[in-house]
Amino acid sequence: MNIVTLLPFIVLIGAMFLMTRSAKKKQQAAAQMRNEMQPGTGVRTIGGMYATVKEVHDDTILLEVAPGVHAVYAKNAVGAVLEDEEYNRIVHGDGDLKIDAPVVPDDASSLTESADSDDVARIDLGKKDEAGEAGKAHDAADVAADEPKDKKTDGESDAK
Repeated sequence: MNIVTLLPFIVLIGAMFLMTRSAKKKQQAAAQMRNEMQPGTGVRTIGGMYATVKEVHDDTILLEVAPGVHAVYAKNAVGAVLEDEEYNRIVHGDGDLKIDAPVVPDDASSLTESADSDDVARIDLGKKDEAGEAGKAHDAADVAADEPKDKKTDGESDAK
């Protein structure tokens, strides 16, 4: 066989090896992180809940999710073990939030509003005046009354 025909297979096997190797490293790092948890450590579960570790067992951990509220979780449910200052900043709001990048607003209102938006005429999305609406309703009723009631359209019959 020619080396050129075997080259794609060799490259494919090498790529598969590298992908599985990096995945194994990530799994080992996560397992090590979970095994190094100590009581009093702040954690984030894979569901996004922040809690404090109270007890560590072989396969489970006891988390305090609120003062006096305890829950038993599997160790695999821990998504991240947080540093003390990061946990306090997130849960208790302690510390200064130091961001060098511009802050993105939670909604798009700041993107559409401008300083001169008060000068622009507003579109009235409220109800129309009552007199105009009542007149239209009476006109529609008069038109309906003028039409014969037994008027049939194509395909309709009196048969039941």
